[in-house]
Amino acid sequence: MCGIVGYVGGRPCRELLVAGLEKLEYRGYDSAGISVISDGDISSVRAVGNLANLREAVAAQAQDGGGVATAAPPATTGVAHTRWATHGRVSEENAHPHGDCSDRIHIVLNGIIENHAQLRRQLEADGHHFSSETDAEIVAHLIERHDEGDLTDAVRAAFNELRGHYAFVAMHADHPDLLVGARKECPLVVGLGSDESFLASAIPAFLKETRNVVMVEDGELVTIGADGVRISDAAGAPVERDHEVVTWDEDAAEKGGYSTFTMKEIHEQPDAVAETIADRLPTDEGIDLSDVDLDDDYLRGIKRVVIVACGTSYHAGLVGRYAIEQWARVPVEMDVASEYRYRNPVVGPDDLVIGMTQSGETADTLAAMRLAREAGAKVLAVTNLMGSQATRDSDAVLFTRAGMEIGVAATKTFVCQVAVMYLLGLRLAELRGTLDPPELAKLVRELKALPSKIETTIDSVEQRVRAIARSHYQQRFFLYLGRHIGLPVCLEGALKLKELSYIPTDAYAAGEMKHGPIALLDESTPVVAVATASPVLEKLLSNVEEVRARGADVIAIATEGDEEVDGVADQTIFVPETDWILQPILAILPLQLLAYHIARLNDLNVDQPRNLAKTVTVE
Repeated sequence: MCGIVGYVGGRPCRELLVAGLEKLEYRGYDSAGISVISDGDISSVRAVGNLANLREAVAAQAQDGGGVATAAPPATTGVAHTRWATHGRVSEENAHPHGDCSDRIHIVLNGIIENHAQLRRQLEADGHHFSSETDAEIVAHLIERHDEGDLTDAVRAAFNELRGHYAFVAMHADHPDLLVGARKECPLVVGLGSDESFLASAIPAFLKETRNVVMVEDGELVTIGADGVRISDAAGAPVERDHEVVTWDEDAAEKGGYSTFTMKEIHEQPDAVAETIADRLPTDEGIDLSDVDLDDDYLRGIKRVVIVACGTSYHAGLVGRYAIEQWARVPVEMDVASEYRYRNPVVGPDDLVIGMTQSGETADTLAAMRLAREAGAKVLAVTNLMGSQATRDSDAVLFTRAGMEIGVAATKTFVCQVAVMYLLGLRLAELRGTLDPPELAKLVRELKALPSKIETTIDSVEQRVRAIARSHYQQRFFLYLGRHIGLPVCLEGALKLKELSYIPTDAYAAGEMKHGPIALLDESTPVVAVATASPVLEKLLSNVEEVRARGADVIAIATEGDEEVDGVADQTIFVPETDWILQPILAILPLQLLAYHIARLNDLNVDQPRNLAKTVTVE
């Protein structure tokens, strides 16, 4: 969720780079930095906080009489970066760009280097010294190790040693007219101007300067100079690719070409989950939660887990309850934080209390965490923001890496929180020996495959969901039904519909439907049933038959190939097959899209709360 901007050309580049970063601010960040080449040296400025702080740091350096701001002649090659912390705390030392031992090579990187610990040990054994806690810095040192005078060759050799999902850009003081980038599953795009080139993580960074772009594909390297671009594959074979002309306006560009931030964020979910799980699943055999400061012996000995949360985080916690109890055989209590804080709960040293809050600032969740801590329990915060209050009110932190969400409805938040609960559940099972090694390895492989399946799901269901939305967007009431692990998905799906469309919506455990809600159904009622694979699918289908007997229109979310569900539903949306406990991450995707398209068909602005929303033109 970080931002990269690079420039090579004839213009002074410092302001171009910072202005490019400002166009990427919507992605979220906690620190920023810039490096430029001038007079054969590299000068850097880094700052914690927003880009105003970076501008102040640059100005302060200028007043001190050196560095970026006073380079003469003006620097015309450089890289800049906004960082969302994943490895290492928020600090100037951990902000990008990062350099090698000689400070002649600087890099900026988005994403995760999964084998960074192993590579760092090798480099330290070879005499390299590191100045940050980040995984990114090892890339600069790898390039240094392979440098024999050709920057592209050195970047290629380093690239072939890395595992993970990332994109990076490197520059070398000895090659002041070049930037070299590489892409592995994270975006990188070239902007071609007149005698100048840009290299960035997203088009908005340079759209004001040029609309001519060249896309860098997965597994490719790119070398840019003022005279153009050269692309090659990981083996060095040249790749020919024509430039494209972007027709977006700047507002559309910030949304990545999507019409709304909400739709953009729905499509960012594969990358968000990949960033959340990648380096924590370094092999197919186990889970690495070494970034969480909880002792293994403590985790083996806990007697109970208590999860406190609000809204979407509460629904993610409900999925976590099923995963932890099923895999680790630890009892889990789930509570709404706004209720828990006013109880006199029985909690103590044998309990692990998990406070889930995307922002790390949810007042009710923070109060519940403090209450548990005062009672002697250890508290684990699950949050997206380093430095937030939740990180200070807890004994340990498990970070999601969802990046910034601008749309009013949380999308990436849910899937990333569910993903970290899966990681925690598998780690507890691994430590407590409650899963056989082959079963644990199978689940790890399934979890690692989720980002790809999320992408496949979003792409494959879009048109089907849009058609269903057109059939039902004028209805005034929806009922969502689910059982077992499908129930949290129902609750979250109904919440999305309420948040985006303002349509009265209820979500119920399907087995409870006969105790009241069934009286609300008639032939005009859409009923959304989460009917993915689970131990209670047959029972759910019996409930669906009850619904159909009242004439309601059943929309089912089913596991791919399940003909039985398709036979009882009026309309079925299929999601890929995976282990049944992992199904919620896939099942929620069509429900997010359904809520989105119903809102748009009702002329609602999905990126703002209702009291701020203006009507918009329907797509």
